[in-house]
Amino acid sequence: MKKAREQIAALPLRWNDKDKVEVLMITSRDTGRWLVPKGWTMKDVKPWAAAAIEALEEAGAKGHIGREVFGTYSYDKRLDDGTKQPCRVRVYPMIVDRLKSNWKEKDQRVRRWFSLKEAAKRVDEPELAEMLQRLHVKPKKHPVAGPMLRRAAS
Repeated sequence: MKKAREQIAALPLRWNDKDKVEVLMITSRDTGRWLVPKGWTMKDVKPWAAAAIEALEEAGAKGHIGREVFGTYSYDKRLDDGTKQPCRVRVYPMIVDRLKSNWKEKDQRVRRWFSLKEAAKRVDEPELAEMLQRLHVKPKKHPVAGPMLRRAAS
């Protein structure tokens, strides 16, 4: 079995008009399934900064990224040759300030805001779904997202 490779992801969040937290999801380029912006770690780039770069390139999202890991999840990435590569993804919460109208992967993906509950239903990765459900229950009390969300609200 192949050794899991490390990836990083952003969990782009905002409040809607009803003061409920929403997450920005994007479609994958190959299957069209819903996921959060993610990618490989980058040489000489802090992991949270790399997650912010992925959010900008894949979803056109700009904002404040947390420096602490919100959670992790595993999945199998299908490579170009058809083989699967196990991946372990470290997720960093991001409070979105704005969405660009033009961004690097605009023509390759769809982006959409979802309630945390709806996002948890749409993702294929059980650990990511659980992470979204935990945030849905008590976002202000989560040890990492809570302080970020409180700072963004003030």
